[in-house]
Amino acid sequence: MDMNAEQTTKRELLEWLDAQRTHVVEQVMAMPAEARRRSQVPSGWTPRGVIRHLTLDVERVWFRAVMAGEQVDLPQGYDGWTAPDLQSDEELVEQYVDECRLAKAAVAELRLDAEPVWWFEDSGNPPHSSLREVLLHVIVETATHAGHLDICRELVDGGQRLVLDEPTT
Repeated sequence: MDMNAEQTTKRELLEWLDAQRTHVVEQVMAMPAEARRRSQVPSGWTPRGVIRHLTLDVERVWFRAVMAGEQVDLPQGYDGWTAPDLQSDEELVEQYVDECRLAKAAVAELRLDAEPVWWFEDSGNPPHSSLREVLLHVIVETATHAGHLDICRELVDGGQRLVLDEPTT
């Protein structure tokens, strides 16, 4: 792939990811504050927990630790799904936005075929072998959680984010 085509593809992938990141933030902040701390599902996760998970277990792990090899604090076990009670919703979202910015900067100079430089000790090989694969994984994971938040939002206050402009009936 020539350099211009690679840069275009990378820019497009990052734009798709940014759109999903924005969707996540918008859905969480559109919910009433008390609903952000309450689970709507039997597994117990909360919208605040999803933001925390995307911040630490997704953005920080995949881009800064795995791809860039940065020495960063990582959550243990399910800690990434637990937002501190004393942390405000605004601080939690700000931390996510900051981590997304740091993640983008960490991979800015990497080529799409760049290989991971770090993986968890005693965990075998990373499941993704290039920045391209990691970008696709993070886009899918972020979009999946955005969909989870869409459902929570609708259950909480009836708010809907539909992709159709007109009803199909």
